[in-house]
Amino acid sequence: MEIKWLEDFISLANTLSFSRSAEERHVTQSAFSRRIKQLETWVGVTLVDRATFPAHLTPAGQDFLPVAQEIVSTLNRTRNEVRGSQGIKANTLSFAALHTLSITFFPRWLRSVEPKFGALATRLSADNSSMEAFVNSLTEGESDFLLIYAHPAVPLMIDEARFAYKTLGRESIIPVSAPDAEGSPLHKIETTTAPVRYLAYGPGAFFGHALTNLFENRPLKREAVYENTMSEGLKAMAIEGWGLAWIPESILADDLATGRLVRAGDASWDLSVEIRLYRYLANERAIVRRFWNTLEG
Repeated sequence: MEIKWLEDFISLANTLSFSRSAEERHVTQSAFSRRIKQLETWVGVTLVDRATFPAHLTPAGQDFLPVAQEIVSTLNRTRNEVRGSQGIKANTLSFAALHTLSITFFPRWLRSVEPKFGALATRLSADNSSMEAFVNSLTEGESDFLLIYAHPAVPLMIDEARFAYKTLGRESIIPVSAPDAEGSPLHKIETTTAPVRYLAYGPGAFFGHALTNLFENRPLKREAVYENTMSEGLKAMAIEGWGLAWIPESILADDLATGRLVRAGDASWDLSVEIRLYRYLANERAIVRRFWNTLEG
C-alpha cells in the first residue's frame, strides 16, 4: 500500500470527480483511476460507487475515509517531528532539482543570490523523478522550491493557480558525438542516409519528450542503441563513441574545448529550454516568502 493511494482517495471523497481529482493530484485520469482500484484491491472492498454521476463513496468507503485521513495526518505530523529532531531548522531552504541542474546551475546561481538575501542554509534533493513526485514534494512540504527545465512541447502538469514560477535562465541542448580521426563527428545528423546511432533519454524523460517533438517536425533516421534518463550517462557513452546524443551545453564546455566531443549537427538542431524555479503558493514559511521576494527584486 502506498501513501499516495490514501491521498488520492481523500481527494476523490472531497471532489466526487475522478477527472477533477486527477487534475488536483497531477496525474492522468487513467492513472488516478488505476491507483484508486489498487487501493480497493489492497483493502479488499469496493470504496467508490462508479455507477452514479457524480461518483460517491460506498458504505465501506465512508467507513474507511476517516481512517485514511487519520493515517495521512499521523504520517505527516510524524514526519515533521522527525525532521525537527534532525535539526532541519526554520531558516533552512529546501530545494528539489533535476540532477543536471543541481550540478551545473544551482551552485553558481545560489551564490549570485546570497549577496541580496544574506547568509543561506540550504538542502537539495537531486533526482530525475516524475513531475508528479516533484509536485508532491512541494505540496507535502518536502521541498520549498523546485528547479527544473521547461519546454513548450513538454506539459508540466502544474496548476498555475496553486504554483508560481520564475524563469532563471535558458539552456541549449545540443547534438554531440565523439570525433573521428579527422575531427569530424563520428556519428552525425544526416537526413538522407542510413539511420544514425542514437543515445536516447527514453520516452518518459523530460528531454525524451522534447526530442520526440523535435523529430516530429524534423524527421531523422536513427537507431537507438542505448537509453539513459541522465545526461551525464549519455555524455559518457557519447565520449566512448557509441552514438550521438543531445546534451545540455553547460556540461559540455570542457569536452568541446578538448575535442573529446564535437557537434553532430548545426545550431538548427539545438533545443532551447527554460530553467525555472517553482514554489507552492500555500507554503507560508516566512523564509520562503522572503527568498522569493528577493528574486523579484
